[in-house]
Amino acid sequence: MKYYIIAGEASGDLHGSNLMKALMEKDSSAEIRFWGGDLMQEVGGTLVKHYRELAFMGFAEVVMNLSEIFKNLAFCKSDISNFKPDILILIDYPGFNMRIAEFAKKVGFKVHYYISPQIWAWKENRIKIIKRDVDEMYVILPFEKDFYEKKHNFPVHFVGHPLIDAISSRTQVDENTFREAHQLSKKPIIALLPGSRKQEIKKMLSVMLNIVDKFPDFQFVIAGAPSQDFEFYKQFIGKDNVKFVPNKTYDLLSVSYAAIVTSGTATLETAMFKIPQIVCYKTSRASYEIGKRLVKLKYISLVNLIMDKEVVKELIQDDFNEKNLELELHKILDGYERAVMFIDYYDLEKKLGGKGASKKVAELIVG
Repeated sequence: MKYYIIAGEASGDLHGSNLMKALMEKDSSAEIRFWGGDLMQEVGGTLVKHYRELAFMGFAEVVMNLSEIFKNLAFCKSDISNFKPDILILIDYPGFNMRIAEFAKKVGFKVHYYISPQIWAWKENRIKIIKRDVDEMYVILPFEKDFYEKKHNFPVHFVGHPLIDAISSRTQVDENTFREAHQLSKKPIIALLPGSRKQEIKKMLSVMLNIVDKFPDFQFVIAGAPSQDFEFYKQFIGKDNVKFVPNKTYDLLSVSYAAIVTSGTATLETAMFKIPQIVCYKTSRASYEIGKRLVKLKYISLVNLIMDKEVVKELIQDDFNEKNLELELHKILDGYERAVMFIDYYDLEKKLGGKGASKKVAELIVG
C-alpha cells in the first residue's frame, strides 16, 4: 500500500520513524512519502519536507510567517493528490495536520491520526472536526480513551505510549565513555532540560543556572536541543560546573542523578528514565493569564496528568524562582520524596500500556 505521513516536529520524527519501521515490517510492499526529519529519512521512503522548515512557534512568529504556512499547506495538498496514498497518517502537529485532514477527507482519502491533539487540555470543540475528518484515531495516553469514547462517543484505539519503545530500544551508553567524550567530571549530574525554542530556553535557563553555586557537589549539564546551534548556548556555559551536551538528551538522562525540566514531553521522558525531576514553566505575563483561562487542567506535566496526582513538583510562573527551585532540588537529591517518586514512576509506566505502540498502530493500519 501507499502511505503518506506528516510529522511536523522532532518528537513526531522519532515516533514516525518507528511507525515506518513497523509498517515496512508488516507490509513488504509499503511505499512511503513523508514530511518529517532525519530519523524518518534513515528508515527509507521519500522525504518531502523537513520539519525544520515548519517550526513556527508562538502567536507572533506564526503571524509573521503566515504566507509561508499557507504555501506549505497548498503544496502538501497538491503533493498528496499527486501521490494518491491509500492511507494518510497524521502525527500530532494539529495546527497543520487538522487542516490537511479536512482536505483529505473531502477528496476521499482515508485519514488516520496517530497521537491525538491535546483537545482534552484546550480547544475541546475540535472534537467536532475530528469526528468529521478522521477515520481512525490512535491515542497514547490512558485517559484519552475515556475522554473520546465516554465523553464524546467517538471510538479510538489506545495503543500505549511510543516513548516506551523509543527508550527501551536505544543503545545503552557507557557512563565513563560518555563523561570522557563530553569532558564531564565524576560528580553526580543534574540535567537541565530548558526546552527547544530560543525564547523559552533563555527564560528557563536564566533561573535554573542561578542555583548552580548552591550545589557544589554536583555538576549541571544543559541538554542541547537538536533545533539549536552550539553558538546559541555559549552564553550560558560560563561557570565551572555547568557543561553542555548537544542532541544527546536520552544519553544524558541515562547517566543523571536528577533533572530540572521544562514542561512538555521531556517530563515524561525523564520519568521513563527513572530520574527524579522538578517540572518548571514560565512565559510572559500576558501569555500566562490567557493560557490560565483557556487551559482547564489540574496539572501541566504529563506525569502528574496521567497519574492524576502530584508525582513531580511543578513550579509554574511566579513559583518558578531561585528560592523554590533550590528547596525542591534538595528534596529530590536525597530522602523520602526521591524514594516515593521512584515508586510512582514504576506505576506510571504500567499505566502507559507497555511496549509495542508502533507495532500496534501498524497492525491496525495495515489490517
